[in-house]
Amino acid sequence: MSTLPDLNALDALMSARHSCRGFRPDPVPRAVIEDILRCAQKVPSWCNAQPWEVTVFSGTATDKLRTALAETIASAGAAPDLPFPERYSGAYKARRQECGWALYEAVGVQKGDRVASHQQMLRNFSLFDAPHCAILSSPKELGPYGAMDCGGFVTAFTLAAQAAGVSTIAQAAVASYAPMLHAFCEIPEDRNILCALSFGYGDPDHPANQFRTTRADLAEFATWRD
Repeated sequence: MSTLPDLNALDALMSARHSCRGFRPDPVPRAVIEDILRCAQKVPSWCNAQPWEVTVFSGTATDKLRTALAETIASAGAAPDLPFPERYSGAYKARRQECGWALYEAVGVQKGDRVASHQQMLRNFSLFDAPHCAILSSPKELGPYGAMDCGGFVTAFTLAAQAAGVSTIAQAAVASYAPMLHAFCEIPEDRNILCALSFGYGDPDHPANQFRTTRADLAEFATWRD
Protein backbone atom coordinates (compact mmCIF):
# COMPACT_ATOMS: atom_id res chain seq x y z
CA MET A 1 0.00 0.00 0.00
CA SER A 2 1.13 3.52 -0.73
CA THR A 3 1.82 5.96 2.08
CA LEU A 4 -0.20 8.55 0.14
CA PRO A 5 -3.83 8.50 1.34
CA ASP A 6 -5.27 10.12 -1.79
CA LEU A 7 -3.56 7.53 -3.99
CA ASN A 8 -4.89 4.74 -1.79
CA ALA A 9 -8.40 6.15 -2.08
CA LEU A 10 -8.14 6.31 -5.87
CA ASP A 11 -6.69 2.79 -6.03
CA ALA A 12 -9.59 1.48 -3.92
CA LEU A 13 -12.07 3.16 -6.26
CA MET A 14 -10.40 1.68 -9.35
CA SER A 15 -10.26 -1.76 -7.73
CA ALA A 16 -13.97 -1.62 -6.91
CA ARG A 17 -14.98 -0.61 -10.44
CA HIS A 18 -15.90 -3.43 -12.81
CA SER A 19 -17.85 -3.88 -16.02
CA CYS A 20 -21.38 -4.49 -14.81
CA ARG A 21 -23.45 -6.93 -16.88
CA GLY A 22 -26.59 -7.05 -14.76
CA PHE A 23 -28.49 -4.00 -13.51
CA ARG A 24 -31.43 -3.30 -11.26
CA PRO A 25 -34.27 -1.31 -12.87
CA ASP A 26 -34.08 1.58 -10.39
CA PRO A 27 -33.26 4.85 -12.18
CA VAL A 28 -30.35 7.03 -11.17
CA PRO A 29 -31.54 10.54 -10.22
CA ARG A 30 -30.88 13.15 -12.92
CA ALA A 31 -28.87 15.27 -10.48
CA VAL A 32 -26.50 12.35 -9.79
CA ILE A 33 -25.99 11.74 -13.52
CA GLU A 34 -25.20 15.42 -14.01
CA ASP A 35 -22.68 15.30 -11.15
CA ILE A 36 -20.98 12.27 -12.74
CA LEU A 37 -20.76 14.04 -16.10
CA ARG A 38 -19.36 17.22 -14.56
CA CYS A 39 -16.71 15.20 -12.74
CA ALA A 40 -15.80 13.17 -15.85
CA GLN A 41 -15.33 16.24 -18.03
CA LYS A 42 -12.38 17.36 -15.89
CA VAL A 43 -10.05 14.90 -17.64
CA PRO A 44 -7.26 16.35 -19.82
CA SER A 45 -7.71 16.65 -23.58
CA TRP A 46 -5.48 17.68 -26.46
CA CYS A 47 -5.36 21.52 -26.46
CA ASN A 48 -8.34 21.38 -24.06
CA ALA A 49 -10.56 20.59 -27.04
CA GLN A 50 -12.92 18.48 -24.87
CA PRO A 51 -14.19 16.59 -27.93
CA TRP A 52 -16.61 14.30 -26.11
CA GLU A 53 -20.36 14.61 -26.50
CA VAL A 54 -22.87 12.24 -24.94
CA THR A 55 -26.49 11.49 -25.77
CA VAL A 56 -27.97 10.24 -22.50
CA PHE A 57 -30.98 7.93 -22.42
CA SER A 58 -33.26 7.33 -19.45
CA GLY A 59 -36.66 5.75 -18.82
CA THR A 60 -38.73 4.87 -21.87
CA ALA A 61 -36.07 6.40 -24.14
CA THR A 62 -33.65 3.67 -23.02
CA ASP A 63 -36.24 1.00 -23.82
CA LYS A 64 -36.77 2.51 -27.28
CA LEU A 65 -33.01 2.39 -27.86
CA ARG A 66 -32.96 -1.29 -26.82
CA THR A 67 -35.78 -2.04 -29.26
CA ALA A 68 -34.06 -0.16 -32.10
CA LEU A 69 -30.82 -2.04 -31.49
CA ALA A 70 -32.60 -5.40 -31.49
CA GLU A 71 -34.33 -4.59 -34.77
CA THR A 72 -31.09 -3.37 -36.35
CA ILE A 73 -28.92 -6.35 -35.48
CA ALA A 74 -31.62 -8.64 -36.86
CA SER A 75 -31.55 -6.96 -40.25
CA ALA A 76 -28.23 -5.17 -40.77
CA GLY A 77 -24.53 -5.92 -40.61
CA ALA A 78 -22.03 -4.19 -38.39
CA ALA A 79 -20.73 -0.85 -39.67
CA PRO A 80 -18.66 0.99 -37.04
CA ASP A 81 -17.39 4.51 -37.61
CA LEU A 82 -13.93 3.49 -36.40
CA PRO A 83 -12.29 0.25 -37.58
CA PHE A 84 -12.34 -2.48 -34.98
CA PRO A 85 -9.06 -4.27 -34.08
CA GLU A 86 -7.71 -6.39 -36.93
CA ARG A 87 -6.87 -9.19 -34.49
CA TYR A 88 -5.79 -9.95 -30.93
CA SER A 89 -2.48 -11.79 -30.66
CA GLY A 90 -0.06 -12.84 -27.95
CA ALA A 91 -0.80 -11.48 -24.49
CA TYR A 92 -3.73 -9.43 -25.80
CA LYS A 93 -5.41 -12.55 -27.14
CA ALA A 94 -4.75 -14.44 -23.89
CA ARG A 95 -6.22 -11.65 -21.76
CA ARG A 96 -9.28 -11.40 -24.00
CA GLN A 97 -9.87 -15.14 -23.81
CA GLU A 98 -9.40 -15.17 -20.03
CA CYS A 99 -12.06 -12.49 -19.65
CA GLY A 100 -14.45 -14.23 -22.04
CA TRP A 101 -14.19 -17.63 -20.39
CA ALA A 102 -14.55 -16.12 -16.92
CA LEU A 103 -17.81 -14.50 -18.03
CA TYR A 104 -19.08 -17.71 -19.63
CA GLU A 105 -18.26 -19.72 -16.51
CA ALA A 106 -20.09 -17.20 -14.34
CA VAL A 107 -23.27 -17.35 -16.44
CA GLY A 108 -23.11 -21.10 -17.12
CA VAL A 109 -22.14 -21.12 -20.79
CA GLN A 110 -20.22 -24.27 -21.66
CA LYS A 111 -17.24 -24.23 -24.00
CA GLY A 112 -18.40 -25.01 -27.52
CA ASP A 113 -22.03 -23.99 -26.90
CA ARG A 114 -22.30 -21.45 -29.72
CA VAL A 115 -26.01 -20.87 -29.19
CA ALA A 116 -25.59 -19.93 -25.55
CA SER A 117 -22.50 -17.80 -26.24
CA HIS A 118 -24.40 -15.98 -29.00
CA GLN A 119 -27.28 -15.30 -26.63
CA GLN A 120 -24.85 -13.89 -24.08
CA MET A 121 -23.32 -11.66 -26.77
CA LEU A 122 -26.77 -10.33 -27.63
CA ARG A 123 -27.07 -9.10 -24.04
CA ASN A 124 -24.84 -6.23 -25.17
CA PHE A 125 -27.70 -4.90 -27.28
CA SER A 126 -30.25 -5.09 -24.48
CA LEU A 127 -27.71 -2.90 -22.61
CA PHE A 128 -27.66 -5.59 -19.90
CA ASP A 129 -31.03 -4.20 -18.74
CA ALA A 130 -29.42 -0.94 -17.60
CA PRO A 131 -31.92 1.88 -17.00
CA HIS A 132 -29.58 4.42 -18.62
CA CYS A 133 -27.23 4.58 -21.58
CA ALA A 134 -24.96 7.30 -22.95
CA ILE A 135 -23.76 7.22 -26.56
CA LEU A 136 -20.32 8.82 -26.82
CA SER A 137 -19.06 10.57 -29.95
CA SER A 138 -16.08 12.62 -31.10
CA PRO A 139 -15.53 14.94 -34.11
CA LYS A 140 -14.19 13.13 -37.17
CA GLU A 141 -11.81 16.02 -37.88
CA LEU A 142 -9.93 15.35 -34.63
CA GLY A 143 -9.18 11.78 -35.69
CA PRO A 144 -7.35 9.40 -33.36
CA TYR A 145 -6.50 12.11 -30.84
CA GLY A 146 -10.14 13.02 -30.40
CA ALA A 147 -10.89 9.34 -29.79
CA MET A 148 -7.97 9.11 -27.36
CA ASP A 149 -9.28 12.08 -25.41
CA CYS A 150 -12.68 10.40 -25.24
CA GLY A 151 -11.02 7.29 -23.84
CA GLY A 152 -9.96 9.43 -20.92
CA PHE A 153 -13.54 10.60 -20.55
CA VAL A 154 -14.76 6.98 -20.47
CA THR A 155 -12.33 6.17 -17.65
CA ALA A 156 -13.31 9.26 -15.69
CA PHE A 157 -17.02 8.56 -16.20
CA THR A 158 -16.73 5.01 -14.87
CA LEU A 159 -14.72 6.13 -11.83
CA ALA A 160 -16.99 9.08 -11.05
CA ALA A 161 -19.97 6.74 -11.33
CA GLN A 162 -18.32 4.22 -9.02
CA ALA A 163 -17.73 6.98 -6.48
CA ALA A 164 -21.46 7.77 -6.69
CA GLY A 165 -22.46 4.13 -6.15
CA VAL A 166 -23.42 3.72 -9.82
CA SER A 167 -22.25 0.75 -11.92
CA THR A 168 -21.16 1.03 -15.55
CA ILE A 169 -20.04 -0.86 -18.61
CA ALA A 170 -18.40 0.63 -21.69
CA GLN A 171 -19.64 -1.12 -24.85
CA ALA A 172 -17.86 -0.98 -28.19
CA ALA A 173 -20.30 -3.59 -29.53
CA VAL A 174 -23.14 -1.07 -29.57
CA ALA A 175 -21.02 1.36 -31.62
CA SER A 176 -20.66 -1.29 -34.33
CA TYR A 177 -24.12 -0.24 -35.56
CA ALA A 178 -23.17 3.38 -36.10
CA PRO A 179 -25.55 4.20 -39.00
CA MET A 180 -28.60 3.38 -36.87
CA LEU A 181 -27.20 5.32 -33.91
CA HIS A 182 -26.51 8.39 -36.03
CA ALA A 183 -30.13 8.42 -37.14
CA PHE A 184 -31.75 7.34 -33.88
CA CYS A 185 -29.71 9.65 -31.65
CA GLU A 186 -29.58 12.49 -34.20
CA ILE A 187 -25.78 12.52 -34.01
CA PRO A 188 -24.34 14.37 -37.04
CA GLU A 189 -22.31 12.42 -39.58
CA ASP A 190 -19.28 14.62 -38.90
CA ARG A 191 -18.85 12.84 -35.54
CA ASN A 192 -17.55 9.34 -34.89
CA ILE A 193 -19.63 7.18 -32.59
CA LEU A 194 -17.14 5.54 -30.23
CA CYS A 195 -19.03 3.48 -27.67
CA ALA A 196 -22.01 3.21 -25.39
CA LEU A 197 -21.83 3.65 -21.64
CA SER A 198 -24.63 1.70 -20.01
CA PHE A 199 -25.13 2.49 -16.36
CA GLY A 200 -27.37 2.19 -13.33
CA TYR A 201 -27.38 0.43 -9.99
CA GLY A 202 -25.72 -2.94 -10.36
CA ASP A 203 -27.38 -6.18 -9.29
CA PRO A 204 -24.76 -7.81 -7.05
CA ASP A 205 -26.57 -11.16 -7.25
CA HIS A 206 -26.59 -11.35 -11.06
CA PRO A 207 -24.40 -14.27 -12.23
CA ALA A 208 -22.56 -12.07 -14.75
CA ASN A 209 -21.35 -9.86 -11.90
CA GLN A 210 -19.72 -12.72 -10.01
CA PHE A 211 -16.26 -12.52 -11.60
CA ARG A 212 -13.49 -9.94 -11.93
CA THR A 213 -10.81 -9.56 -14.55
CA THR A 214 -7.13 -9.68 -13.67
CA ARG A 215 -4.38 -7.14 -14.40
CA ALA A 216 -0.90 -7.70 -15.79
CA ASP A 217 2.15 -7.41 -13.57
CA LEU A 218 4.01 -4.11 -13.73
CA ALA A 219 6.95 -5.78 -15.47
CA GLU A 220 4.68 -6.73 -18.40
CA PHE A 221 3.91 -3.16 -19.41
CA ALA A 222 6.45 -0.79 -17.84
CA THR A 223 9.96 -0.23 -19.21
CA TRP A 224 12.38 1.79 -17.07
CA ARG A 225 15.24 4.00 -18.22
CA ASP A 226 17.34 5.37 -15.32
